[in-house]
Parts: sequence; C-alpha cells; structure tokens
Amino acid sequence: PTLTRTSEANSGMQIKTILNRIQKHRGFVYGDVRLEEPVDGVALTVDVVPHRRHRPTCSGCRQRGPAYDRLAPRRFEFVPLWGLRVFFLYMMRRVDCPRCGVTVEQVPWADGKHQLTTTYMWFLARWAKRLSWQEVAIVFRTSWDQVFRSVAMAVAWGRDHVDLTGIRAIGVDEIHWQRGPHFLTLVYQIDATRKRLLWIGQHRRAKTLLRFFRWFGKERTATLAFICSDMWQPYLQVVAKKAGDALHILDRFHIAKHMSDAIDQVRRAEVHALRQQGRQPRLTKTALAALETAREPDPRAARPPSRPRPTQSAGGPRDAAARELRPVLDLPLGRLGGGLPRRMVCPGDALPPRANEESRPHAAPSPAAAPELVSGARRDFRRRRRGSQQQSETDHQKRVRLSVVSLYRNRPVPYVGSATGAGSDPQILLKTPKLMGER
Repeated sequence: PTLTRTSEANSGMQIKTILNRIQKHRGFVYGDVRLEEPVDGVALTVDVVPHRRHRPTCSGCRQRGPAYDRLAPRRFEFVPLWGLRVFFLYMMRRVDCPRCGVTVEQVPWADGKHQLTTTYMWFLARWAKRLSWQEVAIVFRTSWDQVFRSVAMAVAWGRDHVDLTGIRAIGVDEIHWQRGPHFLTLVYQIDATRKRLLWIGQHRRAKTLLRFFRWFGKERTATLAFICSDMWQPYLQVVAKKAGDALHILDRFHIAKHMSDAIDQVRRAEVHALRQQGRQPRLTKTALAALETAREPDPRAARPPSRPRPTQSAGGPRDAAARELRPVLDLPLGRLGGGLPRRMVCPGDALPPRANEESRPHAAPSPAAAPELVSGARRDFRRRRRGSQQQSETDHQKRVRLSVVSLYRNRPVPYVGSATGAGSDPQILLKTPKLMGER
C-alpha cells in the first residue's frame, strides 16, 4: 500500500507539472489528481483551487470584487491525455459586484456556461477541419453538439479578429442549402494576392447583402475597385446603391444564358407571328443549328471523293425496297428488281436421279398428293344458302385416267361418275399441282 500511494503521488506530481507547463492560470493552482471510473469510462479528475489572495472576477463587467459564496463543484472537460478523459473540478464562486450585483465569477479556462475548456474547444475545432463533426465526436468520446459549439466559437473569434485592410476586389455568389428553396449568400475576397471567405448570410435577398455592407463598413466599401457577381436582380440593386463607384463585373456564364434566352424568345415570337398569318414557319431551332453547322467548313471536303454507287431514279419503288432491306441483309441492293446477270443455281447443285435418291438411308419425304387423287372416303364442304353441308364420296366413285389429265393440262377435266347415284354425270374440276398451290 505504501508503494501504491507513493506511485499515485508521483504520477499526480507529474500531471500537475505538465499542466503547469502547458496550462497555467494566474490566481489558480492545481490540487489533487485522481483516477476515477464514472459511468462513461475511466477519467482523470484534477482539482482546481483558487489562490488565497486572488479575488474573483465578475463575469459581467470583468471587474474584481469580494467573494459572496461558493456553488457546488462543477466539471470542465480538458484535452484527453493518453486516451483518458481529463476533467477540471472547481467550486465556482459568486462575486458581490457593486455594478452588476451578485454574479458568478469568470474563470480563465472556460467561457460562460460551456462544459468544455477553451483549450479543448480549440482542439475539437482544429480536428473538425480534417474530419466530419460526427467522426470527431466519436473519436474523442464527446457529442456532436459539443463539436458544433467548438466550431461556432472558432468562427466567432475569427470574425472578431479578422483583418479587413487592403481589400480591393470581392465576389458575391450563392449556394443551395438544405432542401427546398434555401440559399446562402457568400462574399469572398478575390484579390490577386489573397483569396478567402469573408462573410456568410442566410437567403439571397437584398437585405442579406445589405447586412454584409453594414458589417464591412463605409470606409472599406469606398476602397473597393471591383465587384464580381451574377445577374441576380437584388445583388445588382444593392451593389449599385452601396458601391456605385466600383467596377461591377458580371459572370460570363449568366450573360451567355440570358443571350440564349433572348434568342429563343425572338424565335418564338417570329414563329407565332407566321402562324397567325397562316404561313408555316420553315426555320425552327433545329434548322437554324443545322444552318450554322453547314456554314462552317467541312474538314472532309479535302478528301478525295469516294466511288459513286449505282442509283436509280428518285422516288422509284426499288429505292424504298433497297432502303428497307439493306440494313437487314447488309447487301448492295442498288439493282433490286433488275435482270439477273448470271445463273442463280449452279449446275452442280441439281439433285441426282430418283434411283439414287431412293437408295439413300434418310430419304426426304415425298410431297403430299392432291386430295382428289387419294383413294378413300373424304369429306367435302360445299357452301349453300342454308350453311355448310357435308357430302361423302366412296372409293369406287373417284377414278381418274392419268392419260386424260396429261392432255388437258390446266383446263377442266371431264370426269364421268355419280356423286349422288346413277344417271347423273357431274364434272369435277381437277387442276395441276401448280394451280392447286395457288388455290
């Protein structure tokens, strides 16, 4: 136990020595250093004690006065050491100030009601420049609100101590913020020797830019030589009112946009006027663009002309067929519909005699015969006034002499037979396979 107390005393002395070297406050001394284990993890707690001869400072008028009483101990978080959270534990005193009354004293390591020391807030603000605020809060085991307050403190200090001398050129622009029509107005210094952000205001109204000129001051505004902005009407009005002697430079992108809109408006007016007169406008925006392109020199004009392709008369039926079939077949169809220059079937592509064809193992199936030449019963539907009616024919009533068929070719063939009984000889028209295929 003696060794443990000795080691704790030595470590406490070492921590107090480090704090006195890097964080010494006049009128206050560091007391005991303890290693505690609160709910949120292990932490170092350092007691801060005021000097006996040091009178408290009023937080209102910054004047020293007699001490009135003491409040409950209050914890102030300091920069972590060796991955451990460090807290200053101090009992705040109240001051009996003759001007402000009884107020809480002002301590040098914190400001107002912040639970973080000023040193720790600057530490978080520097890390917030490299990481996101949420990541900074996770790494150093604090909250997002504490990181936000630290950054706000650094920005406020920067605005109070900014050097605004020698500014000759500024730029005004806006950015979209959050969802919906929410914008922020930004003012930059755009001198050749220095470029930085000067001011940020909510919305993009005339009042927003007026607040900047009030903050900037009349003497500095009179020294401005150049102001660059877009063609937003509130910006133009405020700049003309507050800095009329400066040269107002407009953004080239917005000028080109307004010129394009003016050209479109004139074109629409001309088209509307022609339609009211009953005339169909010929030059549209696409046609004007094509006309401008045609006026430019074609770099392919110096190339030698390619071999002309055979063409036909414009508007012919073969041109339309060629245009439809060329992308499908990928063939030169310039002579579609003309005469054949040579045989389309070579002599060697003809089929061998039927004797050899029958001796093949996989013979092609023979074509189906005409129904009139097949023996057996068939059903013939003949349309009459009362609808369709079936009529069956037997095998012996369908006899045809092939020698007679060869004589008549494509003409009707007389057939002697009875379809209903003896005594009636109707003629059945039998055609060649060619005509039956057309049927």
